[in-house]
Amino acid sequence: MNPVRKVVLAYSGGLDTSIILRWLQDVYRCEVVAFAADLGQGEELEGARVRAMDMGVKEIFIEDLKEEFVRDFVFPMYRANALYEGVYHLGTSIARPLIAKKQIEIANQTGADAVSHGATGKGNDQVRFEMGYYALRPDIRVIAPWREWDLTSREKLLAYADTHGIPVGRGKRGESPYSMDRNLLHISFEGKILEDPWREPEEDMFVLTVSPERAPDRPTYVEISFERGDPVAIDGEPLSPANLLARLNQLGGSNGIGRLDLVENRYVGMKSRGVYETPGGTILGVARRAMESLTLDREVAHLKDELAPRYAALIYNGYWFSPERQMLQAMVDASQANVAGVVRLKLYKGGVQVVGRKSDRSLFSSAIVTFEEDHGAFNQADAGGFIKLNALRMRIAALLNQKVS
Repeated sequence: MNPVRKVVLAYSGGLDTSIILRWLQDVYRCEVVAFAADLGQGEELEGARVRAMDMGVKEIFIEDLKEEFVRDFVFPMYRANALYEGVYHLGTSIARPLIAKKQIEIANQTGADAVSHGATGKGNDQVRFEMGYYALRPDIRVIAPWREWDLTSREKLLAYADTHGIPVGRGKRGESPYSMDRNLLHISFEGKILEDPWREPEEDMFVLTVSPERAPDRPTYVEISFERGDPVAIDGEPLSPANLLARLNQLGGSNGIGRLDLVENRYVGMKSRGVYETPGGTILGVARRAMESLTLDREVAHLKDELAPRYAALIYNGYWFSPERQMLQAMVDASQANVAGVVRLKLYKGGVQVVGRKSDRSLFSSAIVTFEEDHGAFNQADAGGFIKLNALRMRIAALLNQKVS
């Protein structure tokens, strides 16, 4: 293959991507462009800039993508009510296409002919990153170090770091840390005792949430306002997408909401056990379903429910930029025109309960549904014909069975 001249690396400044940066310089003898995405992981990324400069990197991009992440990726996904295998809020999955998109933009801007990531050959992220790369720039060269090098254990990584003078953060030596991914939507944990599906997670592992047992003894009430399917305000205060999700994270985390312990089916074929914290997303998912229950036509709502698992699988498996995901998104977005109003929720010790909902676009009619006098709004006698017509095929079959027997 032709030699690589310049590669854009998805760089966090941590041990693994710092090793990858040096490895790319040593093995490919190419210029490395470092790109760090601020997706709300709560880390100071300027330290990544300093570490990259110390390793001789001349072009460093640190971009605040929180608003774009929530507005253009998280919210569209939530409009589809997408949960992988019925429970997972796809916090890692939905971040990868945005990172891939920015890497390709930077590659085009800097004249790079390759991109690189730190995903392993056992995981889903390699698929998500690379499907994004190829969808946006079909001729791009992809370098996936974990599929090429012989640094196949934590011990070998630490030895490489020692040999090349790469600083190892506190807590890295002597033990294998949890594999963690964090952004404004969630934080995930894998590895260590979690590799045994029978072991209960350690309480001190959690970052975003208090345990339900330690949550306040009094419930917290919150009102979320929606327009065209997206949340726009909390308790009447308009907020930007990123600030709104951050507020929901705080409310959910303080009330012990959003923990998930899951054995999931990876796209590459294996089962894996992960523990997730998604406090704001859990609240948002419940609130959105409540808003749709009031404003969506029955058949539209049921069709969305049928397609939601398919949409979730597309994101989980890396097909964000695929034509089928875009087609589904157009349908989902069209359904959200009247999903507007306010949902009131009660947050209490790990639970989210809907206690009220209202909308100027509501399809709920108290005049029709009432158990009191409806003054002719609904003719109950019409139900008899409706039932007989729907039972007709079963009545015919029953009559036939009587003749045969």
